[in-house]
Amino acid sequence: MPQVPAWAPNTAYAVGAQVTYQGVLYQCRQAHTSLVTWEPPNTPALWLVVTGGGGDTQAPSAPTNLRVTGVTASSVSLAWNASTDNVGVTRYDVLRDGAVVGGGGATSFTVTGLASDTSFTFTVRARDAAGNVSAASNQVTTRTQSGADTQAPMTNLTVTGLAPATSFTFRVRAKDAAGNVSAFSNQVTATTQPGGGGGGGQIPKRVLVGYWHNFDNGSGFIRLRDVSRDFDVIDVAFGEPAPGSRSTIQFIPDVRTSAAEIQADIAQLKSEGKKVLLSLGGANGQVELPTETDRQNFINSVSNLMTQYGFNGIDIDLEGGSVALNGGDVDFRNPTTPKIRNLISATRAIADRFGPDFVLSMAPETFFVQVGFQAYGNAAGAYLPVIHGLRDKLTFIHVQHYNTGTVAALDGQVYASGTADFQVAMAEMLLQGFPVGGNPNLFFPALREDQVAIGLPATPPAAGSGYTPPAEIAKAINYLVFGRSYGGRYILRKPSGYPNFRGVMTWSINWDRFANFGFSRGIRPVLNGLP
Repeated sequence: MPQVPAWAPNTAYAVGAQVTYQGVLYQCRQAHTSLVTWEPPNTPALWLVVTGGGGDTQAPSAPTNLRVTGVTASSVSLAWNASTDNVGVTRYDVLRDGAVVGGGGATSFTVTGLASDTSFTFTVRARDAAGNVSAASNQVTTRTQSGADTQAPMTNLTVTGLAPATSFTFRVRAKDAAGNVSAFSNQVTATTQPGGGGGGGQIPKRVLVGYWHNFDNGSGFIRLRDVSRDFDVIDVAFGEPAPGSRSTIQFIPDVRTSAAEIQADIAQLKSEGKKVLLSLGGANGQVELPTETDRQNFINSVSNLMTQYGFNGIDIDLEGGSVALNGGDVDFRNPTTPKIRNLISATRAIADRFGPDFVLSMAPETFFVQVGFQAYGNAAGAYLPVIHGLRDKLTFIHVQHYNTGTVAALDGQVYASGTADFQVAMAEMLLQGFPVGGNPNLFFPALREDQVAIGLPATPPAAGSGYTPPAEIAKAINYLVFGRSYGGRYILRKPSGYPNFRGVMTWSINWDRFANFGFSRGIRPVLNGLP
């Protein structure tokens, strides 16, 4: 068997390539040419731990109580009890007759496209961020329904994709198998509710943003209406691609809640002045819009979810290969990669559809933003054209200052996550702007102060790295806002600070509750104390 080579800088790596680094075996997740400081432990966006070293080698527990919750002639709906893991479960694989057919972060899944009147056997297994895979769950075997027509004619229909706060008039007519058509029914007129984009009052000057996840990854499950009221903006995670698609977005409530319950919870939170967004993607949701059809699928499916649930807006949390540049795409101001151009265009269309109250946030990883200061191409800096193309629509961005290694800042020095220096240095890159790939002719302009927040894990188990204690976060915030130095290594380019800096995001509300609200109760007073 050939020996696996050691990782080296200035080397082109293809997807699936394996290297060793400090005794750990890694596999390449995205094609790239390596640079110094892009060592595998520092770039989880590029490298997946396979085995060895001091990394996480403990597999999650097997999912339990796999059960069938619904059957049609072409689909089977499944649910199961969550696995546990020493760090955290990131995904479940659903297997049909031994082959993976889908999955995601939730503890439920619907397998579609099945033959009618046929028996199928299903199992589920869990994965963690290090790639460890659990043993399989219990098996369940079920049979799809017969394909014979046993359904009575439909006498009701839900019309979706309508504009909010708009009047529509409807009529109905019947058609038989021979094509004969009846006269029209009486007409009815109805006005859609304000729905997504509206409600919830004004966003505060300082925001505490938290993700509520629609699944249990070891942090426990809570109802959406039971989130801590210390949070101003709640991101519902996640809207993910429907099976067989990378552009049609669906949101499937966990089996412990329901669509109706989530709709009611969102309405309750909005009545209290909160903003509730649908977060799209996540670590396992690969969303790509390479064609015009994909662009339209994305616009329509996201708009339908906005209207159905009453979301105030969306959060773009696309990771991995969802946001990557094609070869030769070198100018963030004029991207040529179709899926990047279509993502920008589709998001603008959604924002325009829901009007001026629409809220747009983003949660990229540092590799997709700040690393663009060092190099631009493939995944490195790949969010920069998206941010730039939507800066007039962007409410705020909170880059994930976690699950990252060292990153070079504006002073040319490298900083490690988990420190006040890292928070300040990474935030100021967006507050000052920077030459992309070191090219002064490709300068990424600064965002407005009120568009910049920072993203951090609520507790150590919530992320692989980057946990920062609230006291350290407070030091960073006070330096960013007031220019009050804490004596760190990084020195602000603007000594007086950024008085309109927006706030803090955390992954997640669930993990914060799991840890006795240590994060929210530590950060809320700091934000409240700012002018």
